Amino acid sequence: MAEMVKLSVNGQEVEVEAGKNLIDAVGAVGIEIPHLCYHPALGADGNCRMCLVGIEDGRPPLVPACKTQAAEGMKVQLDAEHIKKIQHDVMELELINHPTDCPICDQAGECALQDYYQKYDGQDSRMTVPQVQKSKKLDFGCGVVHDQERCILCARCVRFTRQITKTGELGIVNRTDDARVTIFPGRPLNNRYALNVVDLCPVGAMTSKDFRFKQRVWFLSRDKGICHGCSKGCNIFIDHNKEKYKDDIIYRFRPYQNDQVNGYFICDEGRMTYKKENEDRLIVAKVNNADSIISSAIDTLKNAVSSSSNPVFLVSPNCSLEQMFAIKKLGETKGATLCGFSDGYIKQGDGDDLLIQDDKSANRAGLELLSIDTSKEAFQSAMKEADLLVNFNSDLTNSFDADTLDELLANCKFVMVATTQDALTDRAEIAIPVAAYSEYSGSVINADNILQMFNKAVVKNEPFDDIVNIVSRIGGDIEDNSAAWAGMKASVPTLKDVEPEQIPEQGLALNS
Repeated sequence: MAEMVKLSVNGQEVEVEAGKNLIDAVGAVGIEIPHLCYHPALGADGNCRMCLVGIEDGRPPLVPACKTQAAEGMKVQLDAEHIKKIQHDVMELELINHPTDCPICDQAGECALQDYYQKYDGQDSRMTVPQVQKSKKLDFGCGVVHDQERCILCARCVRFTRQITKTGELGIVNRTDDARVTIFPGRPLNNRYALNVVDLCPVGAMTSKDFRFKQRVWFLSRDKGICHGCSKGCNIFIDHNKEKYKDDIIYRFRPYQNDQVNGYFICDEGRMTYKKENEDRLIVAKVNNADSIISSAIDTLKNAVSSSSNPVFLVSPNCSLEQMFAIKKLGETKGATLCGFSDGYIKQGDGDDLLIQDDKSANRAGLELLSIDTSKEAFQSAMKEADLLVNFNSDLTNSFDADTLDELLANCKFVMVATTQDALTDRAEIAIPVAAYSEYSGSVINADNILQMFNKAVVKNEPFDDIVNIVSRIGGDIEDNSAAWAGMKASVPTLKDVEPEQIPEQGLALNS
């Protein structure tokens, strides 16, 4: 249990965690101290001076809140006139050469400089000389585009490449009005987390080439989710927008803070997996190479499963726990062999010691929890006797070359229940489209054995069923499945008495 201390802020007594800097300490009880250069993951830099506060009794009259620890009995002044003047003067300094292109700036709507101008300054410029001109649209590499004229030299991006990625591609050169954030000659950004500098930038200086000028942020709906790019299960914001007469489209993933999983960051590869949620979607069901309505394709699959003597169900390691459980119960009912083979999702040596994992699936631990065999030998053995393979969204092309796959599927009916149209759905006798993970709610277990739940974010004009509902229509009893799954979760001690909305915040360690 953290030690708590009592201090006063503007004459109001509050209880905060001892040892934390004032920005974080009083921020935890809802009191804002404005700041531009400080970030919890990067530590205090103290260069913007926006967080200067007054301290009464025995201290210097003005201290940077980012470098001052909360202590018992401290008296902090935030609303005194001399503090307000400091904030006003700092804002005026930051805006002297800052362009007034807010209507076209990508950061508009989520810009600290905009917010602080309205709250702490709000005055017309007193400049009577031309602004200092700086460069625009500088390609820093890794999809980062820098508009130098907007930069306030907070140095967050510089500190990120030095402290977090330890690659050090960014630096601040020159002094005063000539100071610029830039890359070193011949050394563009070259790390797998580079786009985090866009999230860290408090203004519109660091932008994403992928997102630049695609959407205004105030049009975007923001929902929490779990990245399915690898087994780390990073927490993300899913930013999406449904324009009039159009479908709901995801425009970007951004990191959502979870100290148990990914902290404040996500990798660039996972960030770009939002495109898979939008592109190459399987839209129309297929039966015997002809387009079909979904209900008819499901009926055909139901008959195929019922008439099969040796069905095999292949479960994707990206399926949610609820989907895996429903498929397993259906397999037991229909006498099917259940397999979770998915070695093709593993890229040996690709992971690092920060976030990226070798395993590019979201829920392999779920297969283990449900005792679904993931070995290649078990799958190949089952396929020798199979007359029907129902593939629930697993990408076999990652695991077998074309000739081996032809041989594997030569003597059985092949069915795909999938989100994406690809070579597998093209060769399937029956193909049924299902919802992508941003379009349903579920739970997954990450590489650190932490259970996390995610909620439906995107709603399509013509929404597809979750795999759980498809399984129910094939012949599974969704009510029995739900009750059994609830009982199973209740049997895990760490899951008792936990409300679902609590889980995305911090996650639950199953082995704690």
